[in-house]
Amino acid sequence: MNAAEGVSAAPTSGVKTILRYSGIPPSWLDKRPKLPSRNWLIFLSVTSSMAGLYIYDRQQCKAIRKSYVERVQELADQPVGALYRPRKVMVYGGKWPGDEDHDQTLKYFRKYVKPILVAAAVDYEMIGGKRLGDIAIRVADDIKSQRRLEAGLDSRPEILEQLPTYQTPVEARQSLLDGGIAIIGRPTFKEFMSGLKRGWTEPLDKVDRDEILAQELEKDGRFDEEEDEPVQQHQPMPPIPPLPPLLLVPFTDILGFTKIPLMIWQFFNRRHDVRTGAEAGYKLVMGQKRPFAAPSDTSEPLFSDITSSPSAIAAAATTSDLDFDKECERHFRKSLSKLPAENAKAREKYYAELKTKLEVARALARGTREPTKDEVQNPPPTEVELRAERLKKEKRWRGDLEGWQIIAPATKVAWDNRFRDALSVYVDPPPGSQST
Repeated sequence: MNAAEGVSAAPTSGVKTILRYSGIPPSWLDKRPKLPSRNWLIFLSVTSSMAGLYIYDRQQCKAIRKSYVERVQELADQPVGALYRPRKVMVYGGKWPGDEDHDQTLKYFRKYVKPILVAAAVDYEMIGGKRLGDIAIRVADDIKSQRRLEAGLDSRPEILEQLPTYQTPVEARQSLLDGGIAIIGRPTFKEFMSGLKRGWTEPLDKVDRDEILAQELEKDGRFDEEEDEPVQQHQPMPPIPPLPPLLLVPFTDILGFTKIPLMIWQFFNRRHDVRTGAEAGYKLVMGQKRPFAAPSDTSEPLFSDITSSPSAIAAAATTSDLDFDKECERHFRKSLSKLPAENAKAREKYYAELKTKLEVARALARGTREPTKDEVQNPPPTEVELRAERLKKEKRWRGDLEGWQIIAPATKVAWDNRFRDALSVYVDPPPGSQST
């Protein structure tokens, strides 16, 4: 008997014996743990760090949202009558320039601001735009429609007066003032102010934009027809009554390959967006407001730039609410500056091809030549179809160009001195205040 044989083998534990009889290879049971390799350590450290950042950020998001929901939740528990009309907020979210998804601003509202409004039982109506300039057109049309009603040029349907929820014009206007307006992002703010100015400046004549554009296109000689230009009535500028308070919500849509590092940082720091949206919703619910910080008058005393101190000049230049979220404009894609040139290039190419298409359409319509085999299988567009196609393209080109000219960084926010006493802005409520 060898000495090695004389040494009794170490007794195995019951767990190891059970696992061995279950079919697990003995080499796996006798394997001793060791440190992972260098590559595995790098992989585990990177993945665990990223997972930790993600989990921490999402936990903070839930905690921040929960804290603001608890602040306003008691407002939803107040007893109301059967015909009670909840407070209704108008939410405007325009298309972010350069982003194919036109709904990004309203997605931001639904994700970060809406939970606070829902917790406080505040109703809302979202108004978006699929193309640049849609918000400006919508705001201007709504204001002119309301002005026509107040001027007696239009009338409300009589059937509405029979409904139990009918509101008189005075009550409807008060509900609009109590509801407020939420504006998501600076591009939407620029479009809103442009539409506001147009709505209170342009005449009240009903205008069919497609018809006006069609008449304008008829005069350029492309189809050799002309018509008289419609005459608009000129009316004096009306005074502007108090307008609903504005909630200015900052929003930036990060786009572009060079902004990928910023996108990664934003992905792991959603708590900042949650806090910004929750604070905006809380300000809206509480209803504390202040007058709109209007820009200084354009007419300044002579030598005011000499007599005023540099600090006063800097303060006057930075206290206007028209500078809201101005920093986001530096995140616009540089290619957007080429939009007017690309627009003109596309128009030039289209009209170069239109001449040939028009000759073919007229030749086939008048029977001056027989259609080819390809034209029989795929009939070319008629003159009527070419006119409709041209109207559609011109409407898109001009709309995109006008919309970009409104929100371009070099363009100032539209302003009218009549807005000075009509606009107000929601602000943070003082501690312990109640909803107004």
